[in-house]
Amino acid sequence: MPTSIAQHFIAHYRAYFAMIATLLLILVPRSASMTSGEHLAQIQAKEFITIHTRNTPTTYYEGRQGPTGFEYELMHRFADYLGVSLNLNASHHPESVLPAVREQGDLGAAALPLLADSPGIHYTRSIIQMQPLVVYRRGLNGIDEPADLVGLELGTLSEAGTSQALRALQRDYPNLSWKESHELEVAELLARVENGILDAAIIFDHQFRLNRLFFPNVERGFFLGEPLSLAWAVPSGRGLGLLEAANQFLQELQENGTLQQLVSRYFGHDDYLEYVGTRTFLAHLDERLPNYTELFKQAARDTGFDWKLLAAVGYQESHWDPTAVSPTGVRGLMMLTNPTASEMGVADRTDAAQSIDGGARYLRSIKDRLPDSITGDDRLYMAMAAYNVGLGHLYDARKIAEMRGGDPDRWQDVRAALPLLQEREWHSQTRHGYARGGEPVIYVRNIRRYYEMIEYVERSRQQFFQLEQAPTSEEPLLLFDIVPPIEPQSG
Repeated sequence: MPTSIAQHFIAHYRAYFAMIATLLLILVPRSASMTSGEHLAQIQAKEFITIHTRNTPTTYYEGRQGPTGFEYELMHRFADYLGVSLNLNASHHPESVLPAVREQGDLGAAALPLLADSPGIHYTRSIIQMQPLVVYRRGLNGIDEPADLVGLELGTLSEAGTSQALRALQRDYPNLSWKESHELEVAELLARVENGILDAAIIFDHQFRLNRLFFPNVERGFFLGEPLSLAWAVPSGRGLGLLEAANQFLQELQENGTLQQLVSRYFGHDDYLEYVGTRTFLAHLDERLPNYTELFKQAARDTGFDWKLLAAVGYQESHWDPTAVSPTGVRGLMMLTNPTASEMGVADRTDAAQSIDGGARYLRSIKDRLPDSITGDDRLYMAMAAYNVGLGHLYDARKIAEMRGGDPDRWQDVRAALPLLQEREWHSQTRHGYARGGEPVIYVRNIRRYYEMIEYVERSRQQFFQLEQAPTSEEPLLLFDIVPPIEPQSG
């Protein structure tokens, strides 16, 4: 067996047996005292659980409607499961979470990798798999395999799991060197690849999927090593009650499908927008949107919509161009037809203020006219689809959805029915006939994605860092520790 293959299998089975050992620590009690519920009883007595976490888009942050984030949603549900309040300490970086759990309790939930060598810590069952990924600055060529990383300005986060993947790689490539930071987070690391401070970085695949649209000059590379398990950490030596409760909670979420729904919501977005479209959008976000932000906000106040949603509709319609004209004569920033403009009292469709106001009121009127049985996001998405294809065709699609055994009040079922308006077999059975039903599906999909991008950029500018602010020349030395190549052994 070739040496490289043998080393691969040895490393693989070492990792496997280390994982088994860790799981035995989780599942097998070592003494009578370890089986007690001492820690859990203390949490229930004080009526709150303290969880140590990080302020990042993948873990916990303050969103438009309050605290949110993938792990925050799990933490909040777990506190409810225990019947206690949630007390968060979100001031951590990856390397400070486990010491805080050991010394202060109660639980760590901060995108933690399940590692076998964590004294004083028990890990829960795996929540999701985290695959280390190489990303690099667009324009660098030939970043296709581990050997290509040697000689690059390479960065990662300390104690996040990705640094362990690099240390394992360094055994095969002793000339490999990189920089680690315990002060940065993933988005800040990607910004340093984007602006040339770093050539490449190692992060996790799900983190890149969440952030990639906002760093268009960062390219996906290749997977590095084996996936790691994201897990929660609890202190050992205080009984297994909290660990067992957390494992039971996570198992129930997995079995009832809630866990997969959360994973899909936060990390499962399709890449709806191609690279060129994304770059154009981000350029327009800086160059055009500021001219109309106050108009969108005023229209939002008047109609009850989120201003960022109205802005997303405006971008889908015209790329925020008040002089836009379609081949069919639809005109203006919100692309109103002549009849719609007349209905909304818009005298000049090319006037941005009139167009935004009229478009917002028209969307509100459509939403208000929908049946009361359509609620929540389903109602909003159907209103947007009708803005594009017309209310009559939307009702036809609802009819087709019902004919096919679906629910005409659910966007998911109506979305599947809309493209059938292009097929004679189906549109011949409707009141309004043929329509290019695939277009409103793409229309709503794109608006949702534009909205997410506007919201993310707004949030990141307020709470994380300014993407356009370049670090000083001395910053890399202050924020990174250098991991040198392995010194050659003397003969």
